[in-house]
Amino acid sequence: MPSNGRGESISELAQKKVRRFFSIDTLYKRVPVTRWMQDYNLECLEGDVMAGFTVGLTVIPQAIAYAGVAGLDPNYGLYSSFMGCFVYVFFGTSKDITIGPTAIMSIMTHEYSYAGSADFAILLCFLSGLIIFASGICNLGFLVTFISKPVIVGFTSAAAITIASSQLEGLFGLKFDSEGFIDTLVQLFENIGDTRWPDITLGISCMVVLLLMRKLKDLKAVKAQQHDTTGTRIWKKSLFLMSVGRNAIVVIVAGIIAASLNKDQPFTITGEIQPGLPNFVVPPFHTTINGTYFSFSDMMSEVGIGLAIIPLISILESIAIASAFSGGKTIDATQEMLALGLCNIMGSFVQSYPVTGSFSRTAVNSTSGVKTPAGAIITGFLVVLALAFLTPYFKYIPKASLSAVIICAVIFMVEYEYVLPIWRVRRIDQLTLWGTFLTCLFWKLEYGILVGVGINLGILLYNSARPKINVDIVMKEESDEPRYVKVAPRSGLFFPSVDHVRTQVTKTAITAANSRAPVVVDCSHFSGIDFTASKGMKALCTDFERRQQGLVFTNITPGVERGLRALNENVNIAKTPEELASTVTNGYLGSSGGGVGISAGRVGLTPESGDNDVTNPLLQGTNQSRPTIVPVSAD
Repeated sequence: MPSNGRGESISELAQKKVRRFFSIDTLYKRVPVTRWMQDYNLECLEGDVMAGFTVGLTVIPQAIAYAGVAGLDPNYGLYSSFMGCFVYVFFGTSKDITIGPTAIMSIMTHEYSYAGSADFAILLCFLSGLIIFASGICNLGFLVTFISKPVIVGFTSAAAITIASSQLEGLFGLKFDSEGFIDTLVQLFENIGDTRWPDITLGISCMVVLLLMRKLKDLKAVKAQQHDTTGTRIWKKSLFLMSVGRNAIVVIVAGIIAASLNKDQPFTITGEIQPGLPNFVVPPFHTTINGTYFSFSDMMSEVGIGLAIIPLISILESIAIASAFSGGKTIDATQEMLALGLCNIMGSFVQSYPVTGSFSRTAVNSTSGVKTPAGAIITGFLVVLALAFLTPYFKYIPKASLSAVIICAVIFMVEYEYVLPIWRVRRIDQLTLWGTFLTCLFWKLEYGILVGVGINLGILLYNSARPKINVDIVMKEESDEPRYVKVAPRSGLFFPSVDHVRTQVTKTAITAANSRAPVVVDCSHFSGIDFTASKGMKALCTDFERRQQGLVFTNITPGVERGLRALNENVNIAKTPEELASTVTNGYLGSSGGGVGISAGRVGLTPESGDNDVTNPLLQGTNQSRPTIVPVSAD
């Protein structure tokens, strides 16, 4: 029977794989609730209920507002806010993260849902979930590493500004259609004369209150102390809940004011919201909009690149948040992708648009004392109750108050604090940061990511093709002539860099070594070698033979040695410091007319008369005196 080379048959190997898959360890890993539920107790329940209720008060007004950003009716924001909570409890690994609609996902959904079509948004949710889930199964989480921090900072900051600008219409009580940051500002100034003063007054007032209440929880007077009485603790806890539940409080108060003035309504209000829970139905694979029929292929054609961008952003946002609140623990990116994929797949059956982890609500969840992912169950049930009983009252919510909620949420996503640290660490990363930011802001968000990744890859490829090379000239004692020249490329030897390395080594051999002294190539940074590089090194060895000049490779790994000898068996390699010291000493072309003989790829033994110094600056711990080393500026 066929085997795998270790004495195991294919059937035995398959049985081992199956047993491993159905093991208790796999169950704990892929369904984490089975692990943490074993230690669940009353203390966990208390923390989860309090945190879940607090997050629920935050997500309801945010969901209604974010639906507007996505170009959908307010009820779709609520539809998107509960299924992810229930699914993540079973499959998620982070106790803090909350899954639901976010500002970035909302604006990306609006970009690719055919001008706010609910059917397009729901199908996007389903397909995004499938892609994320499949990526998790294939362990493709490593692809996230190709998106560097400067790209994320540039994208997030530009998205925050774009989202905030999109809410100026509601804040000023205006009505206009716009696309992007610049168009929104143009439309705003063109229509500024139609500003509804009750709306802008209410909106600015809400923003001031929200910002003040946001700071309330950070005051020392609100933080609990050990010596506090029961009454003081209750008062401080109430102030804390007011701070974290500020969105709900502001929206409720604004709604009450609008409802009391309903006969002579001064504000632009949300209007009727479809009451009741959504039906559990299969996502739409075809639709009709304004009399135009769209088949599945037509819908995919309209979605375009969004089918790749939305899952990517969803994964980035969720894993970044999970890592930020992990407390230093390692995040299982694969399991997070599986959980997020299932949240979107199941959410699409209750008419959700694409969802991911929310930074603001996750922060609220964490500071509210959540103990396990079970806190999300309370949040989900609160949204379900709101859909079942409170939707008739949501119609009185002023749009200006919702705009204020969004603006106050996204302005803190502008990560300006990273600009100076990035400059101090590596200035060229500013090119990536600002390239991403400006492209996202003035063109499109998805193109900004592509531009940022392209700049990053360009920088990496350039560094790979043009590695820096350190050159040290080792002078002969009591002489101004070089004994040998050490050349140390500072990155690997592969096809993009071989021509550059060959050129620089040749240039060094002719100039610094005067075409006479041996040249030592330090290969300590070479992790491997490919065919093109091996061929280039063979040509380099031929050049040195023609000049009768010594060329030695040292600090070489077995893999690199094998690659070099594959095309040039006689390549001169010094495997030990002693061998290198002997080679460069005996191979030195002296002024007395001695020569360097090339035989079997080795430097000929034609020592310089009277020269007994075999010192090697690459040797460590030698008792011999060291010759003068003159460093040359790296290329």
